[in-house]
Amino acid sequence: MFRITLPDGSVREVAPGTTPADIAAAIGPGLAKAALAARVDGELRDIARPFDGDASLALVTAKDEKDALELVRHDYAHILAEAVQRLFPGTQITFGPATDDGFYYDFAPRDRPFTEEDLPVIEEEMRRIIRADLPLVREVWSREDLIARWNAQGETFKAEWAAELPGGEELTVYRAGTGDDAWLDMCRGPHLASTGKVSPDAFKLTRVSGAYWRGDQNNPQLSRIYGTGWLNKKQLDEHLTRLEEAAKRDHRRLGQDMDLFHLQAEAHGSVFWHPKGYLIWRALEAYMRRAIDDAGYREVKTPQVMDARQWEQSGHWGKYRENMFVIPDEIPNTEDEGPLVSDNAEWMALKPMNCPAHVLIFKQGIKSYRDLPLRIYENGCCHRNEPHGALHGLMRVRQFTQDDAHIFCREDQIVEEVQAFCKLADRIYRDFGFTYAIKLALRPDKRFGSDDMWDKAEAELRDAVAAAGLNTPEYGWEELPGEGAFYAPKLEWHLTDAIGRTWQVGTIQSDRVLPERLDATYIGEDGERHRPVMLHRAIFGSYERFIGILIEHFAGRLPAWLAPTQAVVATIVSDADGYAGEVAAKLKAAGIRADTDLRNEKINYKVREHSVAKVPNLLVVGKREAEEGTVALRVLGSQGQEVLPLDEAVTRLSREALAPDLT
Repeated sequence: MFRITLPDGSVREVAPGTTPADIAAAIGPGLAKAALAARVDGELRDIARPFDGDASLALVTAKDEKDALELVRHDYAHILAEAVQRLFPGTQITFGPATDDGFYYDFAPRDRPFTEEDLPVIEEEMRRIIRADLPLVREVWSREDLIARWNAQGETFKAEWAAELPGGEELTVYRAGTGDDAWLDMCRGPHLASTGKVSPDAFKLTRVSGAYWRGDQNNPQLSRIYGTGWLNKKQLDEHLTRLEEAAKRDHRRLGQDMDLFHLQAEAHGSVFWHPKGYLIWRALEAYMRRAIDDAGYREVKTPQVMDARQWEQSGHWGKYRENMFVIPDEIPNTEDEGPLVSDNAEWMALKPMNCPAHVLIFKQGIKSYRDLPLRIYENGCCHRNEPHGALHGLMRVRQFTQDDAHIFCREDQIVEEVQAFCKLADRIYRDFGFTYAIKLALRPDKRFGSDDMWDKAEAELRDAVAAAGLNTPEYGWEELPGEGAFYAPKLEWHLTDAIGRTWQVGTIQSDRVLPERLDATYIGEDGERHRPVMLHRAIFGSYERFIGILIEHFAGRLPAWLAPTQAVVATIVSDADGYAGEVAAKLKAAGIRADTDLRNEKINYKVREHSVAKVPNLLVVGKREAEEGTVALRVLGSQGQEVLPLDEAVTRLSREALAPDLT
């Protein structure tokens, strides 16, 4: 008999061959119907897979949303593959994983790549498979039999993958249906008990793209079909609404409408900031400078290009080399057709991050324990060689500027410094209207430093968050195993925007590795040399990405203090041109970024145009306003207008245009 321990501590003795589904049925019919899968000794498994021996058991239902979504999305991917092969005989299948909001599957079509026009037909076939409620049965195959099966069916991609899996790995296949016409796919699982366990109304195929077999452009090109899948139709509808809203808020489109920036192939992955966009940048930069000055940071500026030996010593050359832009220190003059770079050339690299340069500043002169903590800040421009396919507007670029700082401190100062940073980040995010979750990213498998060092660093971050009162469900506190940097654990701030999306932005990392590798020391109270701890921290993350997030969060309607044009004075008739100039001059004298619109256009046209450009305030003036010394104020998003004396309007707008008070 096997002893199965349930979450409440109770133990059930069952015979070999018993499954989690059997235990769910024994507990009650309601649970038997609700149970989707099982966690057996922490491993997610099929609910119909028999126990191997004594084990702990937790049954997974739709209430366990993270596990449930991963399961249904994996099933949708398999159902997609079966539907495609039914509709397009001769199509080969490859891989089909679940994703953060859905699933995809890669195919090798026999005749032609798939197109968007194929999706409705495939969706309907998927619904037929779901309604047929075919059992999904896990089977273990020998390597030889499985390869022979794939080759016999013309599935060369699956046969290749089966042949390359590790020798000791159990090869599992899932069979959809019964009999000789049952559909098979090689998969580790787990899956739901049958195709009918997913909803026919809770998925949608979204797009088609090209992909390469195993992600290598030298391999055959495949057709990738993407879909989104949920537990029920309500979740799907909410997701589609979010996608529609996200499309309206796309920072690339709004950036063009508002004349903020553009991107083009001549500088792939870098941003051309227009005057209005750079005004937003400057407002953020000025705001952040006030914040870091008040918090005791000292601003520095470091070189863009540094010797490769420095990056070798820091460890970045070995861990990060493929993402760095590397240049020779010297290109010899030559008139022959030989190589421009000699074998013994010294190499330089554009900095992908600022931390090694800040260590070099710290090492200038002898530092005492009395000098610590030393907080070094830089609006540091960095370059990373991101793949072309990963670039995305302002959100993923190759050249970016970080609001980067490093705090060099003693061991006894770490918790206090991290706690102070938590409070600073909280104040700044709330100024922009964000709520957030804090997560602790723990040691990855590949890392520098001893386990004792990582134990200490992770504990310090936990203690600091607890001291700041932020390790609570209200702040979404969560620990993320394996997701730390190679040199340090880190706290991450995940912002939630106006339509519920999350963005990982701020971070602070507790690093003992880099000071050791770059030989940073200070003189302690005992007169001996000691290593400082280096806290890497950022709040915006990068100016580019943070501006992109702000544009989408506010749908372009930025707070007045951030708006590049805070007010436009628009005339109804040309007789009011002189008065419009006087109004604009008063606004500018009060510190408001104001323009005039004196064009010979109808006022409704001007209102529409400035609304598209997201100008927060439009001051309309005609002959009557000029005679009475008033303005008709239209606030972006409102339907009507308010007639105010000019001085009152200037006072109101100047108050709204003030940046948040950081005191």
